Amino acid sequence: MPSRYYTLVAVLFVFIASLVLEVFFKAPWVTWPIIVISGTLSLVGLRDITQTKQAIRRNYPILAHFRFLFEYIRPEIRQYFIESENEAYPFSRASRSLVYQRAKKDSDKRPFGTQLDVYEAGYEWMNHSVSPTVVPTSDFRITVGEHTAQPYSASVFNVSAMSFGALSANAIRALNLGAKNGGFAHDTGEGSISRYHREHGGDLIWELGSGYFGCRTADGKFDATRFADQAQDPQVKMVELKLSQGAKPGHGGVLPGPKVTPEIAEARGVEIGVDCVSPAKHSVFSTPIEMLEFIAKMRALSGGKPAGMKLAIGHPWEFFAIAKAMVKTGITPDFIVVDGSEGGTGAAPVEFTDHVGVPLREALMLVHNTLVGVGLRDRIKVGASGKIITAFDIARTMAMGADWCNSARGFMFALGCIQAQTCHTGTCPTGVTTQDALRQRALVVPTKAERVYEFHHSTLHALSELLAAAGLTHPQDVKPEHIIRRISSTEVASLAGLYKFLKPGELLNDTAEHKVFAYYWGKARAESFALAS
Repeated sequence: MPSRYYTLVAVLFVFIASLVLEVFFKAPWVTWPIIVISGTLSLVGLRDITQTKQAIRRNYPILAHFRFLFEYIRPEIRQYFIESENEAYPFSRASRSLVYQRAKKDSDKRPFGTQLDVYEAGYEWMNHSVSPTVVPTSDFRITVGEHTAQPYSASVFNVSAMSFGALSANAIRALNLGAKNGGFAHDTGEGSISRYHREHGGDLIWELGSGYFGCRTADGKFDATRFADQAQDPQVKMVELKLSQGAKPGHGGVLPGPKVTPEIAEARGVEIGVDCVSPAKHSVFSTPIEMLEFIAKMRALSGGKPAGMKLAIGHPWEFFAIAKAMVKTGITPDFIVVDGSEGGTGAAPVEFTDHVGVPLREALMLVHNTLVGVGLRDRIKVGASGKIITAFDIARTMAMGADWCNSARGFMFALGCIQAQTCHTGTCPTGVTTQDALRQRALVVPTKAERVYEFHHSTLHALSELLAAAGLTHPQDVKPEHIIRRISSTEVASLAGLYKFLKPGELLNDTAEHKVFAYYWGKARAESFALAS
């Protein structure tokens, strides 16, 4: 029996023993208060493990109430309990609270005005209009792959890549059912499509990483036939080649053999109990041109569905090489997802988490400007991921060039994640990131799927209110001039004034004055990721 149930077992034992001693033996040291207290706690514990609303109560009967007590009296004990907990993550605490409110349909309104320092450098806001609009719907969508045989009408807010194996079966089920009910997409992550992705039929974006999970040969190479079989499934709406992820770009991964369960092995096409390796680089291509040819092959094998790539930006000349390869070959991906270095994962080396890769804003600007500069921005949709949770996050990101946004931690919070930061241990207290059947039982799929749906719905409703206040009607109408950032206590500037935006075709004419483009563009080559000497 798991130790987290010991408290419930103990109070049950005290209750039963005390009741027996009192009723049958009239033991003088047994008092009715002991019976009443232990009986009450027993009822609370039994109720905890049978209710379906809160995963942490199902996994930690009785004990979970101490956490709720501290949350309840939080304003009074903030200095003693709250500020010491994850004090390096104030962003996450505030965002988690907002997600919980929206996912549970609680009021997200707040008294006493902003709690942010509006005169601190870095504070941002969205300007409003004296002529607000009426936004007819909050179901904002964009079309990806207009030139393909099977274009996809995607929501502007979707579930970012999280694999089965990293997440529990029940977490995958709840995310996909929520996506199904809300009409948005669920990225599979590189762990491929599991049986749990298929149960409810929600739209899938199949992410293909360097391990080619779900379509690999026995020696780990790409299997075109197996890829076609899966990619042509109607539930799969787009196929995505993963080059790197923001949390640990340029770093491969290993799922240790003991964690490779029969279900994970089935989804990934690997052997049970054998280390599952994701190499740091792909084996099917070694040059930008070969990479684009492979994306075109993915599109063809899928039956003409949108095919694209996801990457965290590193050396700028490597993306310039990809852009030059697009111009030279005429092959373009239907979409590019830019993953910022601030994105998360279940486990990554500290140095990679903190100091490798380009943050989302700079990465997004590089990709957007490059595509504009080579005259291909209209053909390629751009997605963005990396700590995107609120409606303002979406508006700001789209103002900087994104067509849609993905969120991982936001939807994890909606599932009930409390950031216990035990993702890599298998002991997740809420059942989100564990393969332990008993622990993930606490995550009740219908309840959490409803919260996933509500979080998405409420966030887009909030986005529609922002757009209406700004006099706009669609997120794609948000431009850099709409978002203002404080530079110092006496200076502010719009994103249009802070960032250099290239003009269409500017790179083709070699007239770009932006320092990064001016220095590296001429040295990038379509035939190689390496910088020309």
